[in-house]
Amino acid sequence: MTQWLISLVGTWGLPAIFVTMAGESAGLPISSEIVVPLGGALASQGKLIFPPVTAFLLVVLVSSLANLAGSLIAFYLARRFGERVVLSRLGRWMGLSRGHLRLADRFFSRFGLWAVFVGRLLPIVRTYISFPAGVSKIGYVMFILATLAGAIPWNFALAYAGYKLGQHYETVAATLAPFAIPIAIGVVILLVVAWWFGRKLGDEEEKVLTTGKI
Repeated sequence: MTQWLISLVGTWGLPAIFVTMAGESAGLPISSEIVVPLGGALASQGKLIFPPVTAFLLVVLVSSLANLAGSLIAFYLARRFGERVVLSRLGRWMGLSRGHLRLADRFFSRFGLWAVFVGRLLPIVRTYISFPAGVSKIGYVMFILATLAGAIPWNFALAYAGYKLGQHYETVAATLAPFAIPIAIGVVILLVVAWWFGRKLGDEEEKVLTTGKI
């Protein structure tokens, strides 16, 4: 599988990154720790048509949008048909692991919507977390926001590491694994700070409209 992915991404570039990352998020056993760092390495070497920095940003954008697309497919199927159909019919066709699905289900049951966000940073969980989220019937907007909030920083970290390591990109997974949770915590803090400032500005605007004083 690894050599096949390397050959595919090396030959087709950004389109291959989109297809493989969408497949991972839809439940297929494909590793973003291989694909995205390889994309970053190819970007640094000028092998993705665009200038290196532009290519790097496109790797992050394409992989994140692909994660969203694949996640929405899994989310819709689980929301529409339920977990039983996903396990019995689609599961056999897609090669979904019952054990991994149960792991994602327990993770979602414990953390709810936060599991969608944090799950993007965790191996195995990221591939299957959209299924229990769909079964729970949470809203599409919140699911999309949580998915992107987790996918963008993780893909950025993977692509950046590959960009810097170049031909040694295969060591990225081992290098970044200990930092997955700290990255998640950092993003949560940023989101909370952004929410707090947004709320504060909103309160000040309401005060101005009410009192007419700035």
